[in-house]
Amino acid sequence: MNKDLLKGACVTATALLAFAAASYSQEKKESDSAHKIVHFADLKWTPIIKGCDLAPVSGDPNADGAPYVLRLRCADGAKIPAHWHPTDENVTVLKGTFLVGMGETFDESKLQPMNVGNFVAMPKEMRHFGLCKGETIVQVHGAGPFKVNWVNPSEVQPPDAPAAAAKP
Repeated sequence: MNKDLLKGACVTATALLAFAAASYSQEKKESDSAHKIVHFADLKWTPIIKGCDLAPVSGDPNADGAPYVLRLRCADGAKIPAHWHPTDENVTVLKGTFLVGMGETFDESKLQPMNVGNFVAMPKEMRHFGLCKGETIVQVHGAGPFKVNWVNPSEVQPPDAPAAAAKP
């Protein structure tokens, strides 16, 4: 057999073996990680602002670059003051109506309704705010870290704030 032909066959065989090993390694890695079913009743809700709770669904929202999924559950009429995130935020409405607006301050005239199944992709550092009609649940996903930076922290009502007094 020709020396060059033999050398070419060895290079080809080596490449095929490397490809096969990489493919096997990837298949093994994928099969080693089990799927995860998360039941709604098992979510651990934490109050974050007046009328809204947050629950982790998957991943680590605090890890840099790591994928995460969170759910935000808000009571009817809950207002989410203007804020921004250091990473892109992706939001899907699962229940209720979520009204979202862009800007530095909460402005009802800028709110756009999002119904069940609607999705919005918010670029990092985009200032935005929200209002909930009916009990509302949205699912948020992205790559961490997930952090809320309030534009005007004095507008944020803590979870245990008393209900607003009725206006005369």
